[in-house]
Amino acid sequence: MKASRILIEGWVTSFRYPAFISGFQPSLPVPPLSTIYGLISAAKGELITPEDLSVGYIFTHRGKAVDLETIYELSGLKGKSNVIKREFLVDPKLYLYLDDPSYGKYFKNPHYPLLLGRSTDLVTVSQIKQVNLDEKSNVQMGKTILPLGTEGAYGTIQALPTHFTDTIPRKAVGTKPFIMMNQFFDYTQKCYYDEEMEWGIWFHKG
Repeated sequence: MKASRILIEGWVTSFRYPAFISGFQPSLPVPPLSTIYGLISAAKGELITPEDLSVGYIFTHRGKAVDLETIYELSGLKGKSNVIKREFLVDPKLYLYLDDPSYGKYFKNPHYPLLLGRSTDLVTVSQIKQVNLDEKSNVQMGKTILPLGTEGAYGTIQALPTHFTDTIPRKAVGTKPFIMMNQFFDYTQKCYYDEEMEWGIWFHKG
């Protein structure tokens, strides 16, 4: 299969757990699908969903830390500031695979700024490359999210949406359980394989 592989890099990022509203804010170990489709939508300048494009990705970082962050809590017309602890990931790298190679052009000149977890988490596009992915079994796969029940996969299980609508207010769509795989494991079934990077890619299809 021909695909676009796009390397996206940043300084820091944080992916919020949906259930954590107040108090300490841990980060998901890998970005959810909604973040990925939001990134692609920003690049193209219009809403992209799993019905439009299948994606796979590998996410790495060099470590994590905790910082203090000022938030503003609103109640009607009144608001107050508060300080919370937020976990963040350092030196994030996202290897994004798109099954439609033509989408690579949108990352050469993105329509909107490209962000990862939060509105302050700006990223840059370091590489856009056309790759040929063959199917292969018994490969290293991981550092991504996988559907619950994927053979051999393990990790934190979290219910997450696949994407959001562009309505006001936004609505979560396609919420289902995923396995958050923050390391590689031996995957014995067939999947697409990147020979150059030596890892398997799970494509999420609409």
